[in-house]
Amino acid sequence: MKKLFSIMAIAALVFAGTFTANATAAQTTPTSAQSLITAGTVSFIQDDGAATGEEEVGWHQNLKQRFIEGGPSFMGIVLLCLILGLAIAIERIIYLNLSTTNTKKLAESVEDALNSGGVDAAKEVCRNTKGPVASIYYQGLDRADESIEAAEKAVVAYGGVQMGQLEKNVSWISLFIALAPMLGFMGTVIGMILAFDKIEAAGDMNPSLVAGGIKVALLTTVFGLVVAIILQIFYNYIIAKIDSIVNSMEDASITLIDMLVDHKNK
Repeated sequence: MKKLFSIMAIAALVFAGTFTANATAAQTTPTSAQSLITAGTVSFIQDDGAATGEEEVGWHQNLKQRFIEGGPSFMGIVLLCLILGLAIAIERIIYLNLSTTNTKKLAESVEDALNSGGVDAAKEVCRNTKGPVASIYYQGLDRADESIEAAEKAVVAYGGVQMGQLEKNVSWISLFIALAPMLGFMGTVIGMILAFDKIEAAGDMNPSLVAGGIKVALLTTVFGLVVAIILQIFYNYIIAKIDSIVNSMEDASITLIDMLVDHKNK
């Protein structure tokens, strides 16, 4: 439940930032237009104002303007995919970074505690350390009094549980990666159908009748692809982070079994 609330909070923050930026741009545009009209009586002021306007309009403002031109129907859904996908991605990145531990240092601490104070001291070290590797160590040490085979089975079983925790909600990001361009393509197809309906109703192949509709239709595809590219970058980073933690878990499991075998033989 806490993770769900954190995802919703991150999504709300991303949406609030996007809404504020769009509102600021919408309020700024009429002011700039009014200032240019006021300066329209003098030609050199017009030229200077136009040059200044070209310098001030950045790629992000142009992107927001294109987004508004795309229409609220499909563009809103594509934006929702971006917000939810980013919220889940940020939550996963925070969780994975908190789950990352120095495996080598932890193994040395557990080994020293195991040699000096026994299994209970080693379990205390794992209890005071965060992360899936420390949890796997604790589960293995908790079964160490039974047998090495029991400890190994506990490590393998709990490793699968921890792997599931690491991969939680990642499939939703891949869903949004696939859904965003498909929604864009659907908006393009619908826009092209409406453009041809205008041609059929007018009975004339006038480019001015359909140019605007075709432009809006293509904008949905562009933004769908942009959303997919952004989420794909986060997705690949998350997958690489999960693979790194899983490799650390596997190495730590082998190291723990070796430590328990050496401790039993002493």
